[in-house]
Amino acid sequence: MAESSSDTTGMSADGDLSRTPLHALHLELGAKMVPFAGYDMPVQYPMGVLKEHQHCRAAAGLFDVSHMGQAWLVAEAGEDPAAPLEMLVPAEIQALKPGRQRYTQFTNGAGGILDDLMVTRPVGELGADRLYLVVNAACKEADFAYMSEKLAGRARLERLDDRALIAVQGPEAAAAVAHVFDDRDLTTAPFMSQSLGRFAGEVCWLSRSGYTGEDGFEISMPTAIAEELTRALLAVEAVAPIGLGARDSLRLEAGLCLYGHDIDTGTTPVEAGLVWSIGKRRRGEGGFPGAETIQAQIADGAPRRRVGIRPDGRAPAREGVEISSESGEGIGTITSGGFGPSFGGPVAMGYVRADHAEPGTAVRLTVRGKAQPATVVALPFVPANFYRG
Repeated sequence: MAESSSDTTGMSADGDLSRTPLHALHLELGAKMVPFAGYDMPVQYPMGVLKEHQHCRAAAGLFDVSHMGQAWLVAEAGEDPAAPLEMLVPAEIQALKPGRQRYTQFTNGAGGILDDLMVTRPVGELGADRLYLVVNAACKEADFAYMSEKLAGRARLERLDDRALIAVQGPEAAAAVAHVFDDRDLTTAPFMSQSLGRFAGEVCWLSRSGYTGEDGFEISMPTAIAEELTRALLAVEAVAPIGLGARDSLRLEAGLCLYGHDIDTGTTPVEAGLVWSIGKRRRGEGGFPGAETIQAQIADGAPRRRVGIRPDGRAPAREGVEISSESGEGIGTITSGGFGPSFGGPVAMGYVRADHAEPGTAVRLTVRGKAQPATVVALPFVPANFYRG
């Protein structure tokens, strides 16, 4: 999902940064810690951002994502919670089968994105009357309050603050996770599915998904076993700890949005290239905030579009850089940019006017006051390696 990097949500009452259950382990592993969404988080380990990025692409990387918000949405009066949740999101949630997961967004009245999230209908033994939600760290307090208010009387939010969350990503991730959980079936679990695993006598929830463009799992577990399970995964030769720096370059190469940067309250899912996440039934019937705007953009096209940008040369174009046409007319802005280690050069994403969004279009980037040539390209920069079976 599109993790957010902004805001100070998660800070304690005295202003100190919050810590995940793995904080002490990060320090033991030599991590450089930085403030992120109100938490003290590892930006890199001694291996360094470049090698961490490359290791994840070649083997398996482990990420602490315990700062994200986890919650149950539980039915009231026997109602399927998917129906009330569809009042707030454009995805087709009611069609989710047990053990399946879906990406969606909370939209506002103008069709803008309040946050994006993952929704899972859990396997039967976790409860048929509920959905499992994962939301962005910086938005979780607002998200939880929003759902509690809007869905009162139809669905009840139950926070899961007693659970940690890690991600294991890369071509050897599935084998590593299967080894630790002693369950070879995990290697063939479908993409965007949920499985259950047991470790140290506790049940863990394993979702085959991630935020790197690579195959892998996100694992939710009780905080009491978080460090023990993480150490067990890191003991697998292929697995190395990865920080926020490489997480950002991995998701950028994969063309994945970062909330608060590539998507926000002024961006619609259509502009962001996320129409694929809006169910066919929902496109027709609407019934979610901003539906009229989103339906009109699906039918007639959005005035601007999120695109990949490949700067010429070696200098990266960072967030906020203006995008101009070859004639010098302002047509958009970079929202994410940096060096792509796997791509082998600078990569960026941003929004441009729809008439300049075709791949191959030549543009100019104003970097340090100078116009630099660049080209609109199709996303992703690095092909996705999600498990397809």
